[in-house]
Amino acid sequence: MIRILVAAHLPLVRRGLVASLDGESDLEVVADVGSGEDIVPAALDVRPDAAVIDTDLPGVDGLSAAARLGEKVPRCRVMVLSGQPNPGHVKRAFAAGVLGYMSIQVGPEQLADGIRRITSGRRVVDSDLAVAALEAADNPLTRRELDVLRLAAAGARSKEIAAELSLSVGTVRNHLTRVLYKTGARNRVDAVRIATDSGWI
Repeated sequence: MIRILVAAHLPLVRRGLVASLDGESDLEVVADVGSGEDIVPAALDVRPDAAVIDTDLPGVDGLSAAARLGEKVPRCRVMVLSGQPNPGHVKRAFAAGVLGYMSIQVGPEQLADGIRRITSGRRVVDSDLAVAALEAADNPLTRRELDVLRLAAAGARSKEIAAELSLSVGTVRNHLTRVLYKTGARNRVDAVRIATDSGWI
């Protein structure tokens, strides 16, 4: 029996996943949560064999939560489901140790089969996404530049970003200038869009 943790924000989606997976004779959902913050505590409590994580989670996003889960419960294999899959997110997911990446619109049989495959140590990803991920440009931004851009994406101003990251306002502006140059963006909003579409943030 494969023990599964399900993480999805929308109750209807979460219940649908639970019902679908519990309907398989060799799969059992042992926990379900609605936020990224709840994934690791639940996994530490029930020690699942696999986790099915929606990327669209409040607070800690699904990919960040998957990375944390890999650190805290390394034997738990992760399948990520995305409503808007893109090559950058696939690369980021696999870099975090995720073994499976599928569209949230995948059929129940495909999802169940994917879970069986990742628990045996194999990678599972849509073939078109896999090819696109290999062709996607590498992330040119440094970790600090990504930190600044994430806060900017959340609507923080330079002064607020500086306070959050213990930097000077001038240093934050320098980071943002380098981000615009490296991404070829016209402005901060454009840089956020490019980085998001590429799966860097």
